[in-house]
Amino acid sequence: MNAHVVYATITGNNEDVADIIVSAFNTADITVKKTEISQTEVDELEHTDIAVVVPYTYDNGSLPDEGLDFFDDLAQADLSGVVYGVAGSGDTYYMSDFGLAVPKFEAQFAKTKGIKGATGVKINLRPDDADVTKLNAFVTALIQKSKKIQIK
Repeated sequence: MNAHVVYATITGNNEDVADIIVSAFNTADITVKKTEISQTEVDELEHTDIAVVVPYTYDNGSLPDEGLDFFDDLAQADLSGVVYGVAGSGDTYYMSDFGLAVPKFEAQFAKTKGIKGATGVKINLRPDDADVTKLNAFVTALIQKSKKIQIK
């Protein structure tokens, strides 16, 4: 089983989130690749069991500028059989716009025929110990969903 974690970051918070996710996959003996969103083509996700996107949210719920092409291309991808999940950092200061990139990417993944493996995780700014626990549970859910699919 393998996983691919794609992240976007300005402040480093989302790379920290991605690193926690990568660490959880490594602990579970899952081969994992981590790439920055502007350096990643969506079709790379077609060759993985689990795809995770870690976008940040900024400026009234906007998606990362460097990830807009990836986001647009995602809608055209065929990720049948690929389990996906989205986790990302935002700032609760923006209230109703907090972490909006997470559900936006989940909606885009839903167009791919991929299989949602876990509920999206929104992190306020830099991940803390409680967030590490949430992200570990997120990865566990993704792995469990992928194993169920592989058995079928």
